[in-house]
Amino acid sequence: MKAHYNEKDCEHLLTYQAYYPVAEAALLWCRVPPDEVQEELIRIDPHPHERGVFTHPYIPCFEVRCRIIQDAIDKGALPASRENGKVVDEHIKPERRHVSREHLKAWIAKEHPADKPSFLFDEIERKTHAAINADAFHALQADRDALKARIKKAEEWAKGAIADKNRLTSQIAEMTAAAEKANAPSPRSETAYLNIIGALLEVITGDVPGFKKHPDFVGDTKLIEAIEQHFQGFNGLSKSNLSRKFPEAKRGLTAS
Repeated sequence: MKAHYNEKDCEHLLTYQAYYPVAEAALLWCRVPPDEVQEELIRIDPHPHERGVFTHPYIPCFEVRCRIIQDAIDKGALPASRENGKVVDEHIKPERRHVSREHLKAWIAKEHPADKPSFLFDEIERKTHAAINADAFHALQADRDALKARIKKAEEWAKGAIADKNRLTSQIAEMTAAAEKANAPSPRSETAYLNIIGALLEVITGDVPGFKKHPDFVGDTKLIEAIEQHFQGFNGLSKSNLSRKFPEAKRGLTAS
């Protein structure tokens, strides 16, 4: 079977063998899209004031980058070739100088690590600090992904714990209400208690035939004050509660 060939299959490999004239490399470094480079080369001044350093009417950084590349070649920091792409140590006229993609990328990464053009560096390389290589970056990514997974797991556990807490709180509230209801006296028992209180009040105040009024309690107020003073802290014996219950107890006897 004849394999289907796609020229893009080798495109990423061919770029490693690419080499550019200085002007073209400068335009690409200025973020001019590769498919627009030839169009922009037509606009550059064909008669530069300095050999190999061109100007562009709309791209100010173009001249600067031409000069930087030429200066790096002059100093031997950036290997150069003529049109055939073969790097030589001998002097090359500035107009004929070419730089390979490999050498240009290495030089920019070293001398201008904060300015990495996309035609040389992929997204990971552009976002990675110069002191961090690709392996270290991938290791950091793996650590980050593992940490994200742990955080997600912790969040799920927290959601479950909060749900359990809310469920237990609701159950406790229901049990408390049930216990209070169970401990509350029945209407019959409460009526009996009020009758006892009412009867005692009648005896103390002398309203029962054959019994003298207690000399220290001329009314309910004095009796309530005495109970509150001597029985502090007992449930139901506060002044406000007694003030409500005493009249209720008396009314219950009258109604009976």
